[in-house]
Amino acid sequence: MSKKNFVFVALFLFMSVGLYAQKWEHVADAPQMGWSTWNKFQGNINENVIVGIADAMVTSGLRDAGYVYINIDDCWHGNRDADGFIQADAKKFPHGMKWLSDYVHSKGLKLGIYSDCGTQTCAGMPGSLGHEYQDALQYARWGIDYLKEDWCNTINVNAKGAYQLMSDALRAAGRPIFHSMCEWGDNKPWKWARDIGHSWRVGPDIWCSFDSLRVFPTYVQYSVMDCIHKNDTLREYAGRGHWNDPDMLECGNGMTVSEDRAHFTMWCMMASPLILGNDIRNMSQDTKAIITNKEMIAVNQDSLGVQAWHYSSDQGLEFWFKPLANGDWAMTVLNPTKNTVKYDLKWQNFNITDTQVSKKSTDFDKIIYKVRNLWTHKMEGKTMLKSKKCRTLTVPSHDVVAYRLIR
Repeated sequence: MSKKNFVFVALFLFMSVGLYAQKWEHVADAPQMGWSTWNKFQGNINENVIVGIADAMVTSGLRDAGYVYINIDDCWHGNRDADGFIQADAKKFPHGMKWLSDYVHSKGLKLGIYSDCGTQTCAGMPGSLGHEYQDALQYARWGIDYLKEDWCNTINVNAKGAYQLMSDALRAAGRPIFHSMCEWGDNKPWKWARDIGHSWRVGPDIWCSFDSLRVFPTYVQYSVMDCIHKNDTLREYAGRGHWNDPDMLECGNGMTVSEDRAHFTMWCMMASPLILGNDIRNMSQDTKAIITNKEMIAVNQDSLGVQAWHYSSDQGLEFWFKPLANGDWAMTVLNPTKNTVKYDLKWQNFNITDTQVSKKSTDFDKIIYKVRNLWTHKMEGKTMLKSKKCRTLTVPSHDVVAYRLIR
């Protein structure tokens, strides 16, 4: 090779590595948005379901609203081949995963898949333990864009080491893949996982209930409110590229419209992943209106990347604040009680500073904000400087009032 050609090749490789690193760097600039099979279908999945969901993501407007991942959860697996490479269940996915990823990509979407750090997945399928590099390479060959990695059947497995191993394998495979760590918070991943994965579960699985904990002999399932209160203690660990994950959305799976609205609002406020779990091929207009609310989604995807915090409670209401880019704030009044609550809001009672993360202040005594209702999509006047006047709010049971306060 001539010196000139050598320099050209070296420059090309340098630029390629830089571009590859840049793609990895920006995989999780904002919380991930998409859809997963588990909440609605669990193990009853197949190629036709995924194709139908991909089509519906486009026709429903969900893709254009920002939902790009279609994630296949547990039970897609077949056996490993003679060389140890995992295969898809040929009966469920007769065209194979590469064909499916090509189809999903043709719709302007991305395909996600599921594995487990242990010997078996939670449903008893082949886990990745001992096959991390093979599995990562297989996912890259298939064109996979997202990996949810679970934590079942992991006796004597070190959590940080296991997730680091898969993280290294994904990077070695040569395809940027979002790494969603589903460790359930057992080993406090928020303290060590920011440079390993892109998001980490903070607690047990969610189920379709607003405020009831579901207890089984060996595990529990969190309600929406359980997820919220667990995640509220962890906001200091979240930020661009690394997100707390209170689990997937249950909107459209059986709660009331008010509960779905509150659920979605709080996930947006908390900069949580927005992974839908309903059958989007057959959803009500109310559900569609909630999950495609672009003003709420903008709060979730805000470039400042700060998780909201529960500042105070009064009359049973919870007051949450989230600093936004360009000096704006999102403010949500959440009513977890069984009754409608009327509340006289005085802006001067909320002159607060985010001392934990952003160091930003509301400064209601110095700044007048325009008030935008994020669910009625209407302007509702302005905040007041040192005024004794109140804004009277009516917050229905298991519902919210959500504002964007605009500089």
